[in-house]
Amino acid sequence: MTTRRVLVHDYSGHPFQLQLSRALAKRGHRVLHLYSSDFLTGQGATEVGPDDPDTLEIESVGIGLQFAKYSLFRRTSHEFRYGRVLRNRVREFAPDIVVSSNTPLLAQLVLMAWVSKQRVPFVFWLQDVYSLLMTGALRQRMGWFGDVIGSFFGWLERQMLKRSDGVVSITDDFMPILRRWGVDTRRVAVVPNWAPIEEIPPLARENEWAVEFGLEDKFLFAYSGTIGHKHRPDLLLRIAKELPDVTVLVVSEGQGADWLRTEKKKADVLNLVQLPYQPYARLPEVLASADVLIAVLERDAGVYSVPSKVLSYLCSGRPLLASMPPENLAARTIVGNQAGIVVSPHDDYAFVAAAKELYRDSELRTRLGKSARRYAEGTFQIENIADRFEEAFEYAVAVRAARGVRIR
Repeated sequence: MTTRRVLVHDYSGHPFQLQLSRALAKRGHRVLHLYSSDFLTGQGATEVGPDDPDTLEIESVGIGLQFAKYSLFRRTSHEFRYGRVLRNRVREFAPDIVVSSNTPLLAQLVLMAWVSKQRVPFVFWLQDVYSLLMTGALRQRMGWFGDVIGSFFGWLERQMLKRSDGVVSITDDFMPILRRWGVDTRRVAVVPNWAPIEEIPPLARENEWAVEFGLEDKFLFAYSGTIGHKHRPDLLLRIAKELPDVTVLVVSEGQGADWLRTEKKKADVLNLVQLPYQPYARLPEVLASADVLIAVLERDAGVYSVPSKVLSYLCSGRPLLASMPPENLAARTIVGNQAGIVVSPHDDYAFVAAAKELYRDSELRTRLGKSARRYAEGTFQIENIADRFEEAFEYAVAVRAARGVRIR
């Protein structure tokens, strides 16, 4: 493949996008990886290391304010301002191709307007159908007016997907809506998300991190990652209440974590431990400290949200306890590969019952954990994944050329 100047933008700074940028740089591409400094979430290895090639740069971009996720007006202003900062850095890099992932829609609009004007091939890395998630949340908060606003964002997302030179979709589940929106599916490559297995090896239950926080001798249910509107922190509190002999660990920050801290004090729950996001280098120890790892999605998330934390969980070799729609890709992955137990959202009784079963049955935990790691090792091969992205890049370049644009 022709080596190119590749701009990878992942708003969240997740580990697997960073791994892709490293793999592309090792293949000779000049790669600039950008991520947001404004978004509060667990992030991957965001520093260039001694083993990284000279062809890789990693930078944060932002406006110096925390992303106002739950305020419509502040969020709108933030997205436009962030988009302009992002656009300026992209312009300085002068890429041959741009790939953008997890980007808020208004910021994506600003970026795409510049990319289109400069005639640079653009690949929309579709992680979530944001407009559907936003419409559901806005409807709950604002009624019919929320539907009106949601319709605008639906139109905007549809137009950007249609105008992209390539789309990388993380699941076949998105294909029906892409077809319904009139997106040319010949431009769509399906590449499921993954986790960097080399960066998350299975470690001993009693490790330095567990000892440091006094967790090495406790039975631990752990949740690590963002707690947003599509998660249910009340389920974590309930596990702590219903199983007083276990410890529930929550490694997170933000609004959901703040709610949990308040409710924990009200209920005087002593076996729920909360910690801020930990350095990425210690993530393997954090996950290994758990006996069971927890993932939660609301029913409204449906198939249109795939939590990346589940993929990291699979690498750790620990069993999963998940509350999420059975049709969700993550749920199907867990069940299909016998990596854990999945119960339907809002069936709190079944969730607690599954937690008790995992607590009592050590053989079940061992079997599920081994299956989880086996799946990760057989699926998350970065060389194969990088091949798929290079193919998607070549197609996007060809699409842009077919539109009558000369490619450098």
